Amino acid sequence: MPKHLSLTALSNIRLIATDMDGTLTKRGKFTPALLQALEDLAAANIKVLIVTGRSAGWVSGLSSLMPVAGAMAENGGLYFPPGNQKPIVLTPILDLAKHRQHLATTFEKLQTQFPQIQESVDNRFRVTDWTFDVATLSQDEIQTINHLCQQMGWGFTYSNVQCHIKPQGQDKAVGLLQVLREYLPDYSPEQIVTVGDSPNDESLFDRHYFPISVGVANVLEYADKLQHQPVYVTTAAEGDGFCELTNYILQSFQIPN
Repeated sequence: MPKHLSLTALSNIRLIATDMDGTLTKRGKFTPALLQALEDLAAANIKVLIVTGRSAGWVSGLSSLMPVAGAMAENGGLYFPPGNQKPIVLTPILDLAKHRQHLATTFEKLQTQFPQIQESVDNRFRVTDWTFDVATLSQDEIQTINHLCQQMGWGFTYSNVQCHIKPQGQDKAVGLLQVLREYLPDYSPEQIVTVGDSPNDESLFDRHYFPISVGVANVLEYADKLQHQPVYVTTAAEGDGFCELTNYILQSFQIPN
């Protein structure tokens, strides 16, 4: 069972790698408190890296407006460096047109068995994966879709918002480790905290790679479905939980090392 946050465990944190939906948002929105927390972290020279399943097009616009040190989109598929630089594709794709067609064909096959699933509105802005809405699906149906995707040579994950058909081996941890290695090499594992709330954040809770991880309280809804559990869990849910984490990190600076 995850532990509650402690000041001493967070005193060395210099980089927060965090999910967005259900982790930074509250009922689907950014709050003034969340935006203030991001500003406070920036003022303390603690960098925030967004690690989301959202589409390349969506992340490109949003990340350039936020006080963050870059963003990863599509569950590790692409990295957007800070500023207006071009995105870096983390998952090699030789022929994008063929890749998109193969994803579309896979989705059509899933629809024959699950006619209720609908393509997500942001799917047209995606590069590496294909998404459909999760709301109409039971847990058993999600597991069946997972098995079908694996049989067809694809990976699969889901969040509180969407289901993702994706290249096998593409996940948030793989992408984050590549970004840390190639673009943010100055941070040790003890200086990084990973944060999330959903099954597509599970790889961020793998203690072999990320010894300090936090789930906002709503992650407990998936506790029995996660092989990797966060080390710590906040008292508050969603964006309020992230603000709680921020307060702990900033307070920890006042504790002598």
